Amino acid sequence: MEQIYDYIIIGGGIVGISTAWQLQQRCPDKRILVVEKEDTLARHQTGHNSGVIHAGVYYAPGSLKATFCKEGEQATKAFCRQHNIPVEVCGKLLVATNTDELARMDALYERCLENGIDVEKLDEATLKSREPNITGLGAIFVAATGIVDYRLVTQKMAEAFVSLGGRIARRSEVISLHESPETIQVGCKSDGQPFMLRTRFLISCAGLMADRITRMLGLDTDFQIIPYRGEYYRLAPQHNKIVNHLIYPIPDPELPFLGVHLTRMIDGSVTVGPNAVQGWKREGYGTLNVSARDITDMVRFKGFWKVTAKHLKTGLTETKNSWWKPGYLNLVNKYCPQLTTKDLQPYPAGIRAQAVLSDGTLVHDFLFAESPRSLHVCNAPSPAATSAIPIGRYLCDKILTVQQPDTTSHTQQAGSKPDSDSTTDPYAKHNQHRSSASDPDQSQEQSQKQNALESQEDTQKKSASVPASS
Repeated sequence: MEQIYDYIIIGGGIVGISTAWQLQQRCPDKRILVVEKEDTLARHQTGHNSGVIHAGVYYAPGSLKATFCKEGEQATKAFCRQHNIPVEVCGKLLVATNTDELARMDALYERCLENGIDVEKLDEATLKSREPNITGLGAIFVAATGIVDYRLVTQKMAEAFVSLGGRIARRSEVISLHESPETIQVGCKSDGQPFMLRTRFLISCAGLMADRITRMLGLDTDFQIIPYRGEYYRLAPQHNKIVNHLIYPIPDPELPFLGVHLTRMIDGSVTVGPNAVQGWKREGYGTLNVSARDITDMVRFKGFWKVTAKHLKTGLTETKNSWWKPGYLNLVNKYCPQLTTKDLQPYPAGIRAQAVLSDGTLVHDFLFAESPRSLHVCNAPSPAATSAIPIGRYLCDKILTVQQPDTTSHTQQAGSKPDSDSTTDPYAKHNQHRSSASDPDQSQEQSQKQNALESQEDTQKKSASVPASS
């Protein structure tokens, strides 16, 4: 007899595992399965980042990103204390090195205060006294920022999930999906052998493969995942004490990337990075990374050409610095001048799963898609690792709200939304949802698009016969 699960979650990164763990807590009698195509968890974005517990410096007050990050910073630290996971709260300095950055720094400082973050503004002399090896005109000190190994956090969450009765199927790649009124059929393969699963509700936290999962179900979405490669170096061991805090530049508000920074890692080493260069393979972490399928998907997507043209100058500069180590070093030397190219040692790269709309817009906020029996996380922007616990809780709320008490025979239709707490959820577009909260990384053009979308959604909400999303 074919086994039917109440919930199947695609993706064994920290967002998928957090969601599974919390869903099993809230639904102890339900059969929940996580399907992961790799032989270990946290193999992709979760396991290839800077390991920073962010405090929420950059995000618009009241937005989901700001709320999730602040809640996530506290929840992550609490989880680590409970499970004896090493954490170091070393704080972060955002360093301004010219007058333009000083002006942006002042704006970031005000945003921190609005978000209720404990910050301190430092002048040049105070910065030098705290960080003798760092040069800048001023800085913001963020006391709450910390460092952790998110792979270990994910593993502990997975153990907690399994202890509650959850199951994890590793080495199981999803290759097909078919939705019927009662269930979703999940076609998988493991070690080359196909097998079939069935679930009453599907949650996709597939990261780099998010768009391909939505296409398997035939969802009408307007985005594609474009991979951007983040390259790191590790400093030579003699520089492990070069900084006392994490050192970040003041970011360019036109881009969703935070810039090359010095990061103290939980193992005692210090990394430099990441940059942001065009990736040619979604899971390309080595030296030569090319995938014919991934390239074909990109060049056939008009949004790829539009976003590339819009950021062509930046992209070419990033590519040059990727190939030419002195150019990469210059990005660090502007605030840490004593480092040389000999100090930059190899370190694994990461890949950012960046959702891009067909008009070339970089999606800076959360992006969801849904069908009657599925919910898809299409874009979980940084700091998703920090925010994984509140993101998982939010997804559980959405999942349990859209379903009738008897999930074996009823769910609400796609786009159907409960009316509770409607003001906190700006997702209100049929099938594909995107946060309408403003974001400091958004360009003026995107902000105008978001405002237009909000206005359109408000009109739709007033005329809709179903209640609004939670």
